[in-house]
Order: sequence, then structure tokens, then C-alpha cells
Amino acid sequence: MTRSHDKPQGSGTQAPAELRAQVERTRQELGETVEALADKADVKARAQEKAAAVKGQASGMVTQVREKAGHTTAQVREKAAHAGHAVQEKAPEPLRHRAGQATRLARENRPALLAAGAGVMALVLMRRRRGKGRR
Repeated sequence: MTRSHDKPQGSGTQAPAELRAQVERTRQELGETVEALADKADVKARAQEKAAAVKGQASGMVTQVREKAGHTTAQVREKAAHAGHAVQEKAPEPLRHRAGQATRLARENRPALLAAGAGVMALVLMRRRRGKGRR
């Protein structure tokens, strides 16, 4: 008789080369699984990745806010210019004439105007100091 009863029914014999290949595949799969688990367990690296993602989002938001602020600034300037023109149109002629004279005088005498302003500030500061010393 043959020794067929020693082997389980339906199982073919595997050559040593096939067994080695199967073991190698299993090792490869196990290595990949261990590597994936190690990546998940690396809290520091995951936190750095998350921080980089948040930083990228924040940078994008800053850009959007800057663009919106620039747009809003342009709108405010335009509305202010329109309001200024409306006030000029509705102001009486003598008032417009006086305002124009005052503007010209200020531009022509800028150094004197600045010196006068500095003098007034100095007087105010000196009076404040004297007032504090009396208490």
C-alpha cells in the first residue's frame, strides 16, 4: 500500500521553493503592516503634519483677508471722495473760497506751521508737568 493516508486529503504537496515564496510574501505583508502601525504610532510626525496643514490653511486665509481688506479700502476711498465732492458742491461759495485760502496758506507756510504746532505742544507738556508737581 501507498502512504496516502499520511497526507490530508485534497492537499497537494508544495515544493520547498513554493513554501519559501509564500513565507517571503507573508514577511513582506507583515513588514508593511508593521510599518503602517509605526507611522500611526508616531505622534510627533503626525502632529507636525497637522501643524503644516493648519499653517497652510491659515496662510490661505491671510491672503483672502488681505485681498478683501484691499478691496474694502478701495471702496471706502471711493465713497469718501464722493462724499467730499458732495460737500464741496453743497458748501456755500464763501466757505469754499476760505477753505481754499487756508489750504494754500498751510502749504506755503508748512515749516512755520509745524514750528508753531511744536511750540504749542511744548507749552501743553510744560503745563502738565507743572500741574503734576503741585499735587
